[in-house]
Amino acid sequence: MPLIKKDFFGLKDLSADDIRYILGTAETMKYILSQKNKTSPHLRGKSVIILFYETSARAKLSYELAARHLSASVVDMTSTIQNKEFDSLVDMGQLVDQMGADFIILRHPIAGAPQLLARTVGASVINAGDGFNENPGQSLLDLMTIREQKGGFEGLRVAIVGDLIHSRVSKSNIWALTKLGAEVCVSGPATLISPEIEKLGVNVYYDAREAVNNADVILTTRMHKYSQNTVVLPSLDEYKRFFRIDEALLRYAKKDAIVMHPGPIRRGIEISSGVINGPQCIVNDQIANSVAVRMAIYYILTQIGGAFQ
Repeated sequence: MPLIKKDFFGLKDLSADDIRYILGTAETMKYILSQKNKTSPHLRGKSVIILFYETSARAKLSYELAARHLSASVVDMTSTIQNKEFDSLVDMGQLVDQMGADFIILRHPIAGAPQLLARTVGASVINAGDGFNENPGQSLLDLMTIREQKGGFEGLRVAIVGDLIHSRVSKSNIWALTKLGAEVCVSGPATLISPEIEKLGVNVYYDAREAVNNADVILTTRMHKYSQNTVVLPSLDEYKRFFRIDEALLRYAKKDAIVMHPGPIRRGIEISSGVINGPQCIVNDQIANSVAVRMAIYYILTQIGGAFQ
């Protein structure tokens, strides 16, 4: 498939066919990971630089393992960033670029940082999360897990519940799921839902029971630290009362509905312990798909002409 791009910024500008192609490639990578010898030579001789300006042990580990399984060399520059040895992202990017880096994995608190970096370097820049914009890697592993569990997306009713205004993975999921034919419903406190979100093609409910009603999939969000400001959210107790995914709320969904979360979960606040420990919560399946998805992104970017752009 002619996905022609040097960099991978997000899912907003990809077509449904593009997304299906990535998921199909990830399935191939998952097969490789199921073998006794998990190493593939696709990135032999390539170098991957990890630049995480925000902490995320899970995401960083999955990108690193994915690169190593594809035989790339990996250098984690996070400690250098923390020591503030370089004044700007561009300075850091140019340093690793001049040293011959092939990939830069960037997680940054400012939306648009990957695009800024990509304009100044020859390496392929992969967005591992930028501000409140997108987190395409997490979204793709969510999509892969949904497809494995439900067989596809057409006609699915997907409820996204929680902090929608700060959740970048929710934005990536909305753009992808609506393109793939799912009906997307969102719910959360009014102060945590953008008034512009309906323009993305979703149905907005301020009663979580209406959003979850007859849902095939329930995606919950992380409660961002800013959301706990008393001006934005009166109290966590009020949030739990109306928007926590618990056994009572889950009864409104389909009997075979699945519950997902990007992790780490704030147990008892975003999801009740009973649901987390129950059969419908498939967070472990999401984690199992994280490395395969990142391997797929690397692989596609190394093909002739690149990908995604």
